[in-house]
Amino acid sequence: MNNPEMSKTNKQNDVDKKCEDGSSKLPVSSNKNIYSFSANDLSPEVFHQAVEHAPVAISITDLQANILYANRAFSKVTGYSSEEVMGKNESILSNHTTPRLAYQALWGRLSQKKAWSGLLVNRRKDDSLYLAELSVAPVLNKDEETVYYLGMHRDYSELHELEQRVNNLSQMISSVINSAPIAIAVFDRQNTIELMNPSFKKLVADLAPEKTLEEAKNILFEMLGEDFTLLQQTARAFHSHEVTFDEGGPNQRWYVCNGTAIELEDESAGNFFNQPEKRHTLITIDDITELRKRQQDSQLNALKALIAEEDLAHATRETFNGAIHSLQGPVNLIGAALNMLERRRDRFAPDDPVLQALRDAQRAGSEALEKLMTSLPFASDQANLPVNINEVLRSVISLSTPKLLSQGVVVEWKPELRLPSINGREGKLVSAFRHLVDNAIESMSNSSFTQRELHISTHSDKHVVRVEIMDNGPGIANDLKFKIFEPFYSTKPPYKGCRGMGLSMVQETILDHAGTVSVDKKYKDGCCMVIELPYS
Repeated sequence: MNNPEMSKTNKQNDVDKKCEDGSSKLPVSSNKNIYSFSANDLSPEVFHQAVEHAPVAISITDLQANILYANRAFSKVTGYSSEEVMGKNESILSNHTTPRLAYQALWGRLSQKKAWSGLLVNRRKDDSLYLAELSVAPVLNKDEETVYYLGMHRDYSELHELEQRVNNLSQMISSVINSAPIAIAVFDRQNTIELMNPSFKKLVADLAPEKTLEEAKNILFEMLGEDFTLLQQTARAFHSHEVTFDEGGPNQRWYVCNGTAIELEDESAGNFFNQPEKRHTLITIDDITELRKRQQDSQLNALKALIAEEDLAHATRETFNGAIHSLQGPVNLIGAALNMLERRRDRFAPDDPVLQALRDAQRAGSEALEKLMTSLPFASDQANLPVNINEVLRSVISLSTPKLLSQGVVVEWKPELRLPSINGREGKLVSAFRHLVDNAIESMSNSSFTQRELHISTHSDKHVVRVEIMDNGPGIANDLKFKIFEPFYSTKPPYKGCRGMGLSMVQETILDHAGTVSVDKKYKDGCCMVIELPYS
């Protein structure tokens, strides 16, 4: 028969053995396992050893903060042995730099029998400083009166240094991003903006001043096109993607965009061991409008010289061709007359002065024709390159601005936002479209309308870029809508000195680009020139 008191003593001895030998299991009797123990089975020595070996510095003081007990971790953190601090006040650890307000808060909480937690600057035995993360709690007796204070603290210096370093780095990064002239934004998988700097907000306002942030964001994604789609789907970065934003106003914008994927980890505790894919997208956008405008001004000046040279060369060629055509007729008549007279030998001797004169005239005419043909200026040979018709028309509007202003013409410019490029010669296209615009301006200047409007629009349809140039001038009669493209034909009065070569040159240029130019017969409010150019 088991004695209950003896059984209790055996259990106590088993606990003491564990504390002494440091074994991982409590010795138990054969008919009782470890899960049958209760809190009442643990001796005070177990609690003492648990506190003594705790990894946090623990001290117990009286109500005046005189140390009554300090564990091993306390000695390790402070450098003082338990014998050195016994009976000493906790103030021996103070560096006397902690604000008085912190101590007032500490004692205020303890006087209310409540715990206090905070940070204090402490001094070790070797005079080195450390930041202590301290928690102090009152120890109450059965009458709810404070009899001791229990203090627990740890060296928080390294963690504080790391936190401050992270905070400082975050502050520096935030300052750099917010003050950067480049627009920066981070999007999640649903394209929600997670972060954006002031430059990005300004860019969005410039892109769509009358639209919402969501609409402006979609415009940006549309401009980036396939690059942005691949970045989101496959994390393939893109660099130096240049886009143009042109909705027809005077504020055309140019941007250089870069995109990269950012892999972030989930913050929730449930995903600590199994991190889900959390990809974000970083987009940076640099506004290069001012640089492009300076380049465009230089290109326009060069373009003016090129167009003037092209026009002069074309006019010279047409004049020479006209002269050749006019001279070829008389020369041919002289040759025919000479042949006829030579066959009538019964009336004209071979050395007859009339025949000799005709031979001299024929020879002189042929020599003149040959000289004219050899003197024809060569057409400049420009390379076929990808050309954006929106850029061509904007250059034309810039070149024609003085005329537009002097004639009081209001321009409505409606380009398609993403217009495909065509293969062509930019200089020739600019020259051709400028002729059409100048013709429209001159037509409106000769009308009695006080409100003069020029509408220019572009759009793509069925592998064709379609351009419409509409004016509210007097228009063109139906019987002349094909004749106006003939060389040397002009509807302008002779005294204005017009050669009638403008529309002929326009048609030649458009045909060289495998396109068509025509007058819209359905347009009744003036004249509408329709140009269609194929793209691949």
